[in-house]
Parts: sequence; structure tokens; C-alpha cells
Amino acid sequence: MSLNSAIEWTDATWNPVRGCTKISPGCKHCYAETFAERFRGVKGHPYQQGFDLRLVPEKLTEPFAWRSPKLVFVNSMSDLFQPGVPDAYAEAVAQVMVKAKWHTYQVLTKRSERLRDLLNGRLRFAAQQKHIWWGVSVEDRKYGLPRIAHLRNSPAAVRFLSVEPLLEDLGQIDLGGISWVIVGGESGPGARPIEKEWVLSLREQCKAAGVPFFFKQWGGTRKSLNGRELEGRTYDEYPRRLSSPVPARGECLALAGSFVNSVRKTLGLVKLGKLAPA
Repeated sequence: MSLNSAIEWTDATWNPVRGCTKISPGCKHCYAETFAERFRGVKGHPYQQGFDLRLVPEKLTEPFAWRSPKLVFVNSMSDLFQPGVPDAYAEAVAQVMVKAKWHTYQVLTKRSERLRDLLNGRLRFAAQQKHIWWGVSVEDRKYGLPRIAHLRNSPAAVRFLSVEPLLEDLGQIDLGGISWVIVGGESGPGARPIEKEWVLSLREQCKAAGVPFFFKQWGGTRKSLNGRELEGRTYDEYPRRLSSPVPARGECLALAGSFVNSVRKTLGLVKLGKLAPA
């Protein structure tokens, strides 16, 4: 968990799942994999197993302990909807988000078909919660654009697109039912180029559709040199956030305790290990 995330569009990260696999061009220079693999084999480190998929149930209750409302990027180091994550575990993550409702959660995936299916089924109880934002990555036309249709065919109350890394001109896209668009270029060694015209096209489409637009970065090998200004200004627009009071500490502990008891009964074959309020 990081309470002061360096990611421009969030406050904190929460990782009850670690590790992932590549499935499309947007994954080529995955920052999470690069970070995790640095620590493979380092005994006792959270990423001792590198970027191999791992469930981390002891992290499930973390949001109950945070005493101020935050924007929380869920699984910044993984993908909740990848095949190796059991439905029951995804449901447990969703239960935490529903119960700890004083935070706003940002759930992002490239496995959009599974997101659609679970939000229409087992996770429907969380789909229409307005403090949970469900998003898909959109890096190009071939892989990214179909994910938008999958997201739109879910009952999510708040849907967003993370158009990063933007690898080509997306053309005209259907923003119907979309609540937020993030756009950014790739950063780090080997970063692929982004064209200003691609970004401007998306900005204008968002403006016409009344969709909040967030420009994260131009990227590049050294992204700090290129900054994040677009035509002389920054774009930091967000959907409207719900405001919910933070319960007293004792009530937070009680919520965490009721979640623990519920999950121990329903999670089935997934091993919980030690699970207690943070």
C-alpha cells in the first residue's frame, strides 16, 4: 500500500493481488513488472516472487484503517480480473470497497470481458456503487477499442478509460456512458512516441461529450523533462466524487471484523492466512 502515490490521478494504491501476465501491446514496457522483478529472490521482500501472480489476503482489510477519504487505485501492481484470480477473491475485494465507502476506488483492467461478466453477475452488488469507478485500458484500436464496448455492456455506475500508453490515433470513439478519460504517453526506457494530434483529438471528443479529461503525461525516456502541459495548461478533470463520513475508529474495526468473519465463511478454497483489521 502507498498512501502517497506518485501516480498523478490517484492518492493511494492498494494491492491485495500482486503480479500479472502480458496480453497486449500496452503491456510491453510494464512499469509494475519492471519494479517487481528487481526484487525477485530477495528474501522477505513483498516481491520476492517477482511478478508471479500472488494473492495477498492479509492486505484485504487495509482500507478500513485509513482515516481520511482517498482516491484509491486498486491493484496498481496487478489486474483483478486476470484468469488466476478466483471469482470468490474478486468478490472479497469488492466487499471491502462497498463496506469502506468513505474512499473512492479506481479499478482498472485489460481483461474487460471478465469485468463485464462479473459485474453482470457475481459483482453486481458493487457495480452500481458510485464510489467505485470501473475502468479499462485503451492503448490502440485493435486491442483497446473493444474493451470500451465490454465496459459499456456492464452495469457500472461510473466507467472510465485509461488511454495510456496511447500508441496510435484512436479516431472517433463512442464516449456514451463513459464518465472519465485519462490520457498519457509511455515513459521509461524504450518508450514509444506519442503524437500531439492524437491527444488533442481525444481532448476535443471529451469536451464535445461533456466527459472529464485528465492528461497525465507526455512520457518519454525521462518523463519529467516533457511534463504534462497540453497547449499551455494542465488538465486535471475528474468525475464528481461522493462524500461519505469516515466512521469512528471503533466502527471501522467492527466493519473490518464483520468482513473477516464473512470472508472466512464464503471464500472457499482460497487460503486467507492471517486476516485482521490493520
